[in-house]
Amino acid sequence: MDDGELLAALIGHEQFRNDYAGGGVLSDGTRHGPYWLRLITPDLYESISQERAVQILREWVDPLWDVPTELETDLQREVFARVDAADGIYHLGDLGDEAMHDWGGVHDSFHEFVLIDRAAAQVTLLVAADD
Repeated sequence: MDDGELLAALIGHEQFRNDYAGGGVLSDGTRHGPYWLRLITPDLYESISQERAVQILREWVDPLWDVPTELETDLQREVFARVDAADGIYHLGDLGDEAMHDWGGVHDSFHEFVLIDRAAAQVTLLVAADD
């Protein structure tokens, strides 16, 4: 399967129907993050470097905040190690106001990455969001 097919399979999966605002996965959901699910397609994901992904994530964590040691350890293990291992990293950019669902503006920040690690035969959906 090529990367575009993996992205399409991910978008089509039931677990992708999550608004990341506390509602969890809805099997018949029409939202993904702040966006209408029907408007998300594989070609909207931009291939980015590991360095760029780390930069976006570090800016989200906020470099001015003194991250507690335990949280930094968790971030390193659960997030940054996965970014480092990925063969392909795709970022869903801002889709604009037209793609936002009826209450999608609840997120102050929403960053989504798809990490493809072919050696581990693993696809990881990584979402960094706050509301």
